[in-house]
Amino acid sequence: MKKPLSHTKVTVKLRKSQYKEEWYLIVEAYPVVSAGNKVERIVESVNRSITTPIWDKSSSTRSSGFKPKRDINGIIMCRSTLDQESCIYADNVRKLRQHEYDNQSLYTDKESEIVAQNERSEQDFIEYFKKITYSRHPNSSDSIIVNWNRVAALLEIFSENKPIPFSTISVKWMEEFKMFLLTAPQGGSKKGPISQNTASTYFSIIKAGLKQAFIDEYLTIDISEKVKNIPTKESRREVLTIEEVNKLADTPCSNNILRRASFFSILTGLRHCDIKELKWGQIVRHNDSWRINFNQEKTDGVEYMPISDQAYELCGERRDPDRLVFEGLMDPSWINRPVKKWIEAAGITKHITFHCFRHSYATLQLTNGTDIFTVSKMMGHTNVKTTQIYAKVVDAKKEKAAKAITIDNLGKNEPKQ
Repeated sequence: MKKPLSHTKVTVKLRKSQYKEEWYLIVEAYPVVSAGNKVERIVESVNRSITTPIWDKSSSTRSSGFKPKRDINGIIMCRSTLDQESCIYADNVRKLRQHEYDNQSLYTDKESEIVAQNERSEQDFIEYFKKITYSRHPNSSDSIIVNWNRVAALLEIFSENKPIPFSTISVKWMEEFKMFLLTAPQGGSKKGPISQNTASTYFSIIKAGLKQAFIDEYLTIDISEKVKNIPTKESRREVLTIEEVNKLADTPCSNNILRRASFFSILTGLRHCDIKELKWGQIVRHNDSWRINFNQEKTDGVEYMPISDQAYELCGERRDPDRLVFEGLMDPSWINRPVKKWIEAAGITKHITFHCFRHSYATLQLTNGTDIFTVSKMMGHTNVKTTQIYAKVVDAKKEKAAKAITIDNLGKNEPKQ
């Protein structure tokens, strides 16, 4: 519905008679928008005429005449008392019409908003969700886009491939979708339900989508704030000890780029995606040491990271600034197969993936006394709570170490008190 033009103004005016010295009182309203969205000027006669208007000689009209004088209330002034009463009557009609137009304008705006809101509430949340996946994350990593796309697919499964109008989304709907996620199937060829932590991630994504829908006025209330998140379970993170790292270094690897990138991750804590996109121009010399200037792909944060000479040596021969440092490094979907073979060849029985090299960096730093805030900055974490997960692994090792030394027969032959 087209929004009406700005405020309609109603005015009392004079129209000259063609036959005698007499002026008809009329009420004129402009601008008025008709049902066909046409702007009109509405003129209404009040069935009164006057013969003694007082003219304002300082204000002329287009027709070279003069405008009538008006008092402080805007009422046309006349010499005759009878004519003055007619002008007051005309002004009362004007007030009535002005009130009608003012109320009509307010009603039209409110009605338009109600109609627009009703139209938005009948839109499909699934289609909206798919649309904002890319508008919200224009520079995000592939993993974030994959998660949003997977949630969209689960929405379709949940709704049995039917639309989900915004008008049907409520706290009850969110609770039902939460229960669905806790038993939702994994994607691709994987069997069984998703983990609780994955369900928690997916539910957070749904809440983010509903929050955006509230901002975009598809929802009249922020439903995302009314439902609690799915609690996460603390997952076990496999890491390598320094002894296992040295054992891996003594074990031949069939892929030299994989070998160099793996130890580079252990020495720097960088993710696979950041290592794969690392260019020579990002590695610079600063204060007699090497550092990397880069944007983390996952957080899109601008970072700089000092690296050791040993980490720099793993990069190989320096090349043009635009060349990749680890050219030919495999994609995430393929890299863990050769990693598994290499780990097994080293006699390490842990389930180690390429990402575990990053975890190993964090625990080795904390084990060697680096404070948690420094480790958090080196890891590129936006919240130190994320880094505290690794601290718990170190604490567990300390507790185990505390119990490692036992003395036989300590209770025997004690001197008597």
